[in-house]
Amino acid sequence: MKKDKKRKKSKKSERGPAVAVKEQSEPAKEHSHSEPKVDALVREIIERVADKWTMVVLDVLAEHGVVRFTRLGQLAGGVSQKMLTKTVRQMESDGLVKRTVHPVVPPRVEYELTELGHSLGEAFCGVWLWAEKHYDAVERARSEFREKPNS
Repeated sequence: MKKDKKRKKSKKSERGPAVAVKEQSEPAKEHSHSEPKVDALVREIIERVADKWTMVVLDVLAEHGVVRFTRLGQLAGGVSQKMLTKTVRQMESDGLVKRTVHPVVPPRVEYELTELGHSLGEAFCGVWLWAEKHYDAVERARSEFREKPNS
């Protein structure tokens, strides 16, 4: 996903202002007119990616491709086996991850992103780009807040 972020950034600048103007001139879809089932899905996906580990696993799998369970935990860093199991199972049920169990002893289990998983990663690429662009400003604001006397 990190590699895709850079590609996305360069694609964005290649599109030029004509595309940006066209995108801005398209009428915005009114949120109040969207279907309740779509609203519910959006809320569920936001809850899922807001749980921290889903986005971390998404990022690891986007960068490393097919990864065994133990290695996935190592690359994710700091996630318990229980939480990793819960996260990848939920991602698998949502169609974001493909789980492959190889019939060997001990069992070898591998995970990879599905096309749907890759597309979710692409959708949230903007968050990383925003963080890269505004990192210093956010750190400054946090520092100023910490130094501010309590009111």
